[in-house]
Amino acid sequence: MVVDPMNRPLGALRISVTDRCNYRCTYCMPREAFGADHPFLPKDQVLTFEEIERLARVFVGLGVRKIRLTGGEPLLRRELPDLIRELAAIPGLEDLAMTTNGALLAGMADSLRKAGLKRLTMSLDTLDPERFRKLCDTPVPLAQVLSGLEAALAAGFPPPKLNCVMQRGVNEDEVEALAAYARERGHALRFIEFMDVGTTNGWNLDAVVPSAELRARVHARWPLEPVGEPLAGRVAERWRYVDGRGEVGFISSVTAPFCGGCDRARLSAEGRLYTCLFAAEGLDLRGFLRAGHSDGEVAAVLTALWGRREDRYSELRTQATPRLPRVEMSRMGG
Repeated sequence: MVVDPMNRPLGALRISVTDRCNYRCTYCMPREAFGADHPFLPKDQVLTFEEIERLARVFVGLGVRKIRLTGGEPLLRRELPDLIRELAAIPGLEDLAMTTNGALLAGMADSLRKAGLKRLTMSLDTLDPERFRKLCDTPVPLAQVLSGLEAALAAGFPPPKLNCVMQRGVNEDEVEALAAYARERGHALRFIEFMDVGTTNGWNLDAVVPSAELRARVHARWPLEPVGEPLAGRVAERWRYVDGRGEVGFISSVTAPFCGGCDRARLSAEGRLYTCLFAAEGLDLRGFLRAGHSDGEVAAVLTALWGRREDRYSELRTQATPRLPRVEMSRMGG
């Protein structure tokens, strides 16, 4: 097992398969920064499926047991089931999941499941069609996203987890409605505090709705009890409904940081490795691979990098830290 100086193991890998997205969510890829002339990565700078699969095997050899595909929007990557099939066949990999906005899921759910994808997480910040259009800044209708959820269930996936980024004055009035929607359909809902990821989303501490406030509101409607001690590397504080109707989670990077248990590495679409969501620099693994280095040499570089990892941005966050240089979330894989 590879561990860092804080004794955090390297247990999970998030892989961005593209830096492109068909949404322009205000908290992630606002159109002001990601307009029609935004210079997305050219094809030859994006990791190939063969390079991704090779790196994944090295990571699994170092102790990674969970891989999650992200983006951008991963379903925009052509022939994605082919990559999933290769990753699913890696000995020692226990969990292969994907996070998606759901816009293209209805037409792809069956092929993703057959390729070996085990789990899905989908972004859902509102149940109001007009608010959805404005918040996600997309012509994709909300109904298309919700049909993707139904397609995932029909394809045999467990009920996808739902990620909801809560912002003060934007969608906080939908807490109970979102919780009810998830309860009724068997989805585990995850409320996520608005984070200062990247440098373009206009983050302000005043816009953060603390998880404690959200939990109190849900508890007032449907009594909750803690699930118990979280598993190593789990970022959501999990609570179950006392009436047995599933669970809800809270990801509290701002008000209750969990840096001490973070076991995640992030591989960007162009092959840079980041050891923190709030990192400013990444290690160029693509260049290392294309220079002809062996898997053993790649493993040695990764072991050395993780061995000196000291990231704990969320524990050190202040009103001033958001002005520090950081890589956009859409680039590094969320």
